[in-house]
Amino acid sequence: QVQLVESGGGLVQAGGSLRLSCAASDSISTMNNMGWYRQAPGKQRVFVARITSGGSTDYADSVKGRFTISRDNAKNTVYLQMNTLKPEDTDVYYCYAYRGLSTYWGQGTQVTVSS
Repeated sequence: QVQLVESGGGLVQAGGSLRLSCAASDSISTMNNMGWYRQAPGKQRVFVARITSGGSTDYADSVKGRFTISRDNAKNTVYLQMNTLKPEDTDVYYCYAYRGLSTYWGQGTQVTVSS
């Protein structure tokens, strides 16, 4: 079992920045990939960004050029740097880790962007 703890969410004005962190209880170098999803109340989770064990990254079209995912293997932490935030980025953001056939989720962190 892998525990994931997100932090870094909050309230920010449009155009501002936030950095989300996802700390894992196990070595992230053993994960096939890790990343972030977002979810609005009553809606399905939507993919935001992913980073593979080899360091390749992938982003949703809506965040390309504004968000950057990265990782620090020594700290077992994955980050999501979010710049030029828009009100439509408001959601709960969830970190995930995929290893073998299992997917693990964090508890989520609220991001609210005011106009």
